[in-house]
Amino acid sequence: MNITDLKPEIVWRFFDQVTRVPRPSKKEGKMIQFLESFAKEYKITLKKDEAGNILMSKPATPGMEDRPTVVLQSHMDMVCEKNNGTEHDFENDPIETIIDGEWVRANGTTLGADNGIGIAAELAVLASEDIQHGPIECLFTVDEETGLTGAKALKEGFMTGSILLNLDSEDEGEIFMGCAGGKDTQATFHYEPTPTSDEMLFFRIDVKGLNGGHSGGEIHKGLGNANKILVRFLFLLEQRYDFVLCSIDGGNLRNAIAREAHAIIGLHSDNKEDVRVMLNHFAADVENELKHVDPKVRLTMESAERPAYHIDRTTAEKLIYALHACPHGVMGMSHDIEGLVETSTNLASVKMKEGNTILVGTSQRSSIESCKIAVGNQVVSTFLLAGAEVAQGDGYPGWAPNPDSKILKIAQETYRRLFGKEAKIMAIHAGLECGLFLTKYPHLDMISFGPTMREVHSPNERLKIETVGLWWSHLLEILKSIPAK
Repeated sequence: MNITDLKPEIVWRFFDQVTRVPRPSKKEGKMIQFLESFAKEYKITLKKDEAGNILMSKPATPGMEDRPTVVLQSHMDMVCEKNNGTEHDFENDPIETIIDGEWVRANGTTLGADNGIGIAAELAVLASEDIQHGPIECLFTVDEETGLTGAKALKEGFMTGSILLNLDSEDEGEIFMGCAGGKDTQATFHYEPTPTSDEMLFFRIDVKGLNGGHSGGEIHKGLGNANKILVRFLFLLEQRYDFVLCSIDGGNLRNAIAREAHAIIGLHSDNKEDVRVMLNHFAADVENELKHVDPKVRLTMESAERPAYHIDRTTAEKLIYALHACPHGVMGMSHDIEGLVETSTNLASVKMKEGNTILVGTSQRSSIESCKIAVGNQVVSTFLLAGAEVAQGDGYPGWAPNPDSKILKIAQETYRRLFGKEAKIMAIHAGLECGLFLTKYPHLDMISFGPTMREVHSPNERLKIETVGLWWSHLLEILKSIPAK
């Protein structure tokens, strides 16, 4: 069975097409071409701005011309993560989708339902001839996942709608009316390459088997962070044995919890077996800590080729201490909305770079601007104390909840009418582009909603089949129920 056999057929057909178009963040050119071809085929008005954002417009269906213009919005790019051993070129290869019981997932990679299913729904609305709606604008933004640069570059007047439906949420039956703001903090260590000794033995320490996940939507689950686990072990090693750190690598994206990390170390031969025993004990502790959330976590130690150089001992020590001290996870819960994470930080990546540098990437989120700044400064302080160079991005604003939103009330009423139950009204800790839209279009009345997805930003990402139909029905009912101006 192919996903094109699923219902509603039109949405899954376009989702299938979207999964075949490579669209890494900052490399959305092929998706832009796909959207331009779609507009040409269906004779839909299209315009593109300098950043690559695309807006398609469709007039109202007969009798609905007096309704306000509604903007449907999704982002083009996807997080590109794959399992070790999976051969996939995200810049050229299509995603291989698999129906797995009640879910759709990909074969060893991220699925890209975030936000490909939103794109598919917009295309389905544009292509359909039997949907009731007022004037429609469909906005497709670039680079949401790695910098929100598309939303930041959006100019006033590019779109005209007064209502915006963001299709980038991950729990059917939940309507979001606010989100956290965020910023990135990067630390750079400079080291002296030091020749390795032929009297040492060299080993690769791996942390793998973690689920990973979205650093906004899943930070509260206590999932294992491979960077933190690896550096915990390196700290213990540094306290007890004379060793050298040759390389370290972990995580990839600022908005993903690190799933895998590894380091290559040099040991004196008489310490080899003791270190193996220490790693086994440490691995048992980690497995016990994470048995309910990351039961497949594994730590391994294997012989490695002798590298030519190692990181000088002073820098290695400072790096290990700083990574161990760097906060990660939930920093505070909301006092306004029960169960909502207010503030968090993610130790996202550790990468060896050219020029004898090591780059540490982190991201901070909060629904309170002052708390976002405070936790960012806590991370800054940690790395400044270790002698690193530290830089912060401009970040992006949060989206303050508006409980008096008219479109929120319409979404509530239509959900109740369709399904005979109440939708949950929520704010989300993950970042959405909505806060940036408000800076250019302060009049916008917005909500965000979507079908159910799990473990996005990881190769375990999956989309619940049944919820796509429920969400699609709700979207159509909202469009039909927008009152006249």
